[in-house]
Amino acid sequence: MLQIILTLAIFLILVIPMGKYMYHIATEQKTFADKVFNPVDHLLYKICGIQGENMGWKKYALSLLTANAVMVFIGYLVLRIQHLLFLNPNGIDGMESTLSFNTIISFITNTNLQHYSGESGLTYVSQMCVIIFMMFTSAASGYAACMAFCRGLAGRKLGNFYRDMVRITTRILIPVSFIVALILVSQGTPQTLGGNLTIHTIEGKLQDLAMGPVAALEAVKHLGTNGGGFFGANSTTPFENPTVISNIVEMISMMILPGACVVTFGNMLADRRREKKAEAAKNTMPVAVPTERHSRIWMGRQGAVVFGAMAIIFAVGLTLCYHSEMAGNPVISDMGIDQSMGSMEGKEVRFGTAQSALFTTVTTSFTTGTVNNMHDTLTPLGGMVPMLHMMLNCVFGGKGVGLMNMIMYVILAVFICGLMVGRTPEYLGKKIEGKEMKLVAVVILIHPLLILGFSALAVSMQDGLAGITNPAFHGLSQVLYEYASSAANNGSGFEGLADNSIFWNVTTGLVMFFGRYLAIVAQLAIAGSLLAKKKVNESIGTLRTDNVTFMIILVFIVYIFAALTFFPALALGPIGEHLTLWM
Repeated sequence: MLQIILTLAIFLILVIPMGKYMYHIATEQKTFADKVFNPVDHLLYKICGIQGENMGWKKYALSLLTANAVMVFIGYLVLRIQHLLFLNPNGIDGMESTLSFNTIISFITNTNLQHYSGESGLTYVSQMCVIIFMMFTSAASGYAACMAFCRGLAGRKLGNFYRDMVRITTRILIPVSFIVALILVSQGTPQTLGGNLTIHTIEGKLQDLAMGPVAALEAVKHLGTNGGGFFGANSTTPFENPTVISNIVEMISMMILPGACVVTFGNMLADRRREKKAEAAKNTMPVAVPTERHSRIWMGRQGAVVFGAMAIIFAVGLTLCYHSEMAGNPVISDMGIDQSMGSMEGKEVRFGTAQSALFTTVTTSFTTGTVNNMHDTLTPLGGMVPMLHMMLNCVFGGKGVGLMNMIMYVILAVFICGLMVGRTPEYLGKKIEGKEMKLVAVVILIHPLLILGFSALAVSMQDGLAGITNPAFHGLSQVLYEYASSAANNGSGFEGLADNSIFWNVTTGLVMFFGRYLAIVAQLAIAGSLLAKKKVNESIGTLRTDNVTFMIILVFIVYIFAALTFFPALALGPIGEHLTLWM
């Protein structure tokens, strides 16, 4: 419990200054690191021909899609011909076509779902030039879209996609990843281009140890909320996650940037409001206009409400997961086996139940997908928590994804409250009308449609059923988890599923693609639409969205939507399994 409290406390201490720093980067204000990074950025602008002009939402979305498409083409080609390229000391063959399709879509969409084992399926050149490269670019793409979205809601121009990509990569992802990698190396994570090692074990037998540039991949994998892993067993492997210190560092790396995006959003709204009041005062009288008392508290109250709602849902999920795992498995208890340490099946002894429950909740709430325990062996309700958080896809989420999705629920809550009192709904001084609500509906509904629609397809086709390795309730849980992970761009899995087949490679690839890009395009369209609208003055009837009351309303809206959409499926999966075990 002390480790859980310590991890969350460090996160809360770091998230506000990191969010402020990201705000300065997003708005191109001065930072302490400008002397170092400005020459690097200007050189990259010159080489790439980046002019820096502001883009409308359509051009911004098209630029994002085009850049990602080029990287997909090149990455797919490298995976197919990796056996012909350099840095292949272990003699690994080229990747099969449908697996290459799944892998390249997985990593460009920041999902990092793996239907292969990294140590035996990829060469070092593929690990570095495709996997690690796309871990940087997919994270930067998501952050860029989030910052453009935030600017639009704050009444600023959306900015330039390519400048955003460069700045987040050079000023945050690369330097922080370097620091995290050094910490991991100090704990025992390998960083080498040498081949596998063959050693003599204490039993006098020979064993091959997979090696490679592990620390570099692990650092950006967590910082960029990518997931996946150098090894098939992911962060349960001692070479990926050697100690409790490395475990805490990896969790904080997952949490820091998604949380900071919410802080950045709050700062952007608060400072934009102050700027507009100062401009108005300048045009009327030469006196200073005091900032309103409620315009800035912490990260700005608007950001604080969103952060608070996410934190409440996260805390509820963590509590349920922890207590479910500590309760153990009644079947094992009936065998006379002591479970005072909780359900230790599939968990590493060096982490225990508490750190495993926290890691499980963090990796699926912040949509990273890395695992330090086998999720397939979680207790039914313990496994339902990560599944539900991926279905919600708004509990902090990946690089900006959770914030953008939570704002969809904010707009939905504003719309519902507006209908209840008979007023045109408003958010951030802009009217929410039919166009915005249609786009919000698309974003909110596409996610459950992908999860439930493809799950139904899988259990109705022989190719899908062939991958299910467990009968009854748990078998359905495996399917639901796989598609929830794909649609939420998470990448973790109930790894009992035999998913390296044409059916699973193609269907999960399609879910990852549509789950990523349909939502981003619609959300940028919402930002562009609100940016173009005239600001309306607040009145006594305006719904306040910066107080605790609205925070509670927002949490209930999220849970009600989840219950209406996913409860029937969850009842046939983890809830049914739990009742079978305990009753």
